[in-house]
Amino acid sequence: GPRFLASAFAAGPALITLILAIIHSTTSYKIDPKVFNKLRMIIVISAIINLLMLFSEIFKEFYFPTHHSISAIYLFFGIDGHTSLVPWIWTSVSVNLAATLVLAFNPGKNNPKVLLPACAFLFVAVWMEKGIGLIVPGLIPSPLGEIVDYLPTWVELGVTLGILCLGITVVTWLVRTALIIEQRYED
Repeated sequence: GPRFLASAFAAGPALITLILAIIHSTTSYKIDPKVFNKLRMIIVISAIINLLMLFSEIFKEFYFPTHHSISAIYLFFGIDGHTSLVPWIWTSVSVNLAATLVLAFNPGKNNPKVLLPACAFLFVAVWMEKGIGLIVPGLIPSPLGEIVDYLPTWVELGVTLGILCLGITVVTWLVRTALIIEQRYED
């Protein structure tokens, strides 16, 4: 829904900011600082909307809990000693909140030494929230009402790492090609 889009509009530009910073520092192609300012503004607005929606979702789930709230209870507090996801979600929410506050209110927010780590932390926090906090609790409890702690297998971790490496490779190829075309156009 809308929170998924808000988090995507926060994490996507955060990743783009990191990629542009790498391009800016490792190639002769220079990125205008205005680009980083605009991206930071998009990230901040989207991250604030994401946090507002997250807190309203938490409020809705815990204000008047029903049997539909069991997944959220499991995710945020654990049930009957099953707490494997609790550290993940609280770390994600804490890092998300801290990165958003740094990007929104820190006087040095346009400084790359502040901007880039905040973008990296925000991206990782959203990834943790979506990967661990969205997919797994949707399957807990099972249709039979069983609660089973989930840990990814080595195969799942390997597939995830392979997909991540493939994505990085494709983006690297595309950026290199685009930079060659852009630099020829400037000459």
